[in-house]
Amino acid sequence: MENIRNFCIIAHIDHGKSTLADRMLEITGTVEKRKMKEQLLDQMDLERERGITIKLQPARMDWQGAVLNLIDTPGHVDFTYEVSRSLAAVEGAILLVDATQGIEAQTLANLYLALEQNLIIIPVINKIDLPAADPEKVSKEIVNLLGCKIEDIFKVSAKTGQGVKEVLDEVVKSIPAPKTESKDLQALIFDSGYDEYRGVVIYVRIFAGEINKGDKIKFMATDEESEILDVGYFKPHWVSSGQLSNGNIGYLITGVKDLEKAKVGDTIVHVKSTAKALPGYKQVKPMVYAGIFPKEGNDYQKLREAILKLKLSDASLEFEPASSQALGFGFRCGFLGMLHLEIFQERLKREHNLDLIVTTPTVAYNLFLSNGEETILTTPLEFPDQSKISRVEEPYMSIEVVTPKDYIGGLMSYIAEQKGISKDTQYLDEDRVVLNYYIPLASILVDFYDNLKSISSGYASLNYDFADYRPCQLVKMDILVAEHPIEALTTLVYKDQAFSVGKKIVLKLKEVLPRQQFAVKLQAAVGGKIIAGEKMAAMRKDVTANLYGGDVTRKRKLLEKQKKGKKKMAKLGKVDIPQEAYLAVLKR
Repeated sequence: MENIRNFCIIAHIDHGKSTLADRMLEITGTVEKRKMKEQLLDQMDLERERGITIKLQPARMDWQGAVLNLIDTPGHVDFTYEVSRSLAAVEGAILLVDATQGIEAQTLANLYLALEQNLIIIPVINKIDLPAADPEKVSKEIVNLLGCKIEDIFKVSAKTGQGVKEVLDEVVKSIPAPKTESKDLQALIFDSGYDEYRGVVIYVRIFAGEINKGDKIKFMATDEESEILDVGYFKPHWVSSGQLSNGNIGYLITGVKDLEKAKVGDTIVHVKSTAKALPGYKQVKPMVYAGIFPKEGNDYQKLREAILKLKLSDASLEFEPASSQALGFGFRCGFLGMLHLEIFQERLKREHNLDLIVTTPTVAYNLFLSNGEETILTTPLEFPDQSKISRVEEPYMSIEVVTPKDYIGGLMSYIAEQKGISKDTQYLDEDRVVLNYYIPLASILVDFYDNLKSISSGYASLNYDFADYRPCQLVKMDILVAEHPIEALTTLVYKDQAFSVGKKIVLKLKEVLPRQQFAVKLQAAVGGKIIAGEKMAAMRKDVTANLYGGDVTRKRKLLEKQKKGKKKMAKLGKVDIPQEAYLAVLKR
């Protein structure tokens, strides 16, 4: 146990965590050079395509006589829960900062999470080989933030491998070995996954005792008993070892078939053991809710199984069955943000070959009714008549925007437009500022981050966290296509913004819907009253093309006949809305 070092890499998105992990695996000889590829620890095609880490991923390395257990973590704010779980399984963290961009919002957020766990922090500046790199300036920012000495900061190029050996040496030297006073098994489940051939795979950190193949174990949260069928570690592929001892990180395969039994944050102990449960993780609350329905009704069971499998590797996901008159049976799902929803939807489509309809995302509102009842509103379809409502409260977020000072004016104006309330402003150094605001979650749900990037020429970064609930004025807005309400597009909007939002949606639908053989009305309605509308012209065939000579009345007769046909079609015709149209409206 004395030679074990457990650590993770934390950083803002795109600061080079996965590339640094690649170099470490290469330098320690964990992966042969001929088998190396970029983003080796990113297992999904989706991660490689987008260049982001979505799932935490462990790997074991040997260096200078020590066993190093590394966990590569995501950088995007929507996957902060993945980071917090990784931090609870280690004793130290490498804080990675981009030499061209400096400290950004998620750098700060992840650092605070690491300090809460009392981890040893090793500051590292990456990308020093780039022409735009300014390691001296970034070093000053880190010194101001951590209070460390400049000589304590490591400067590396994860791409070329420069300086990475020194960081590995520092991990062995500075990060303490795991400690325990108990001999009874205590293993924390920090992640889990599903394998087609082996079933449920549980990722554990052993905090006390040891676990062997064939041991009888118990999951403390559910009292479920099982037997260890296989045990091993990640290198980064699975290596069966037959045993995991105190302080190590590895995987377990048990006889558990029910996907809900292996809960992240649960403690595994031996059957009949008197060991206590480890603290585990706090339950995360989803911020964004959306309905997910299969396009084909007979795919409901397939969708349920797919969601259960994804839930195993995504502990922050919440879901419950839902039904709709228009869309049939599906699920109401809770997410930590829009990227989380987008990735989840894409994984269902790719990994499980499902065609889906996703309803407009909404946030979770506290609804207080006139009769004294309280409820949480997660879907616009449950919104009652205005006369029955006493008040509605919406979630507010505490946001941090890190930006160069040149863009402060434009950013402050934009955040104020989005109902932001200024908290305070802090200076990281003479050029970079942290703007702190309270803002409604609904305001940052869709394109807030993109607009921040646009106003700041790409330099601003954003982090957010839940603050509290505050009163608001809401109305339910229905979208009608060819005078039929489209349930999946029903949304809740601020009363004073109903017209502008409705106009945007119908204009967007006009752009993305395929034209029909008849004219199609696109309308937005609040309480039965139409507040915005557009009309899509019909596709027309030239019915007079084959006419030659003769009286003009022949031409008129054909055009009148066509007109009557189009009118009849408009009454009976139904518009099939493609999934691309739903997505375009979500990202309006």
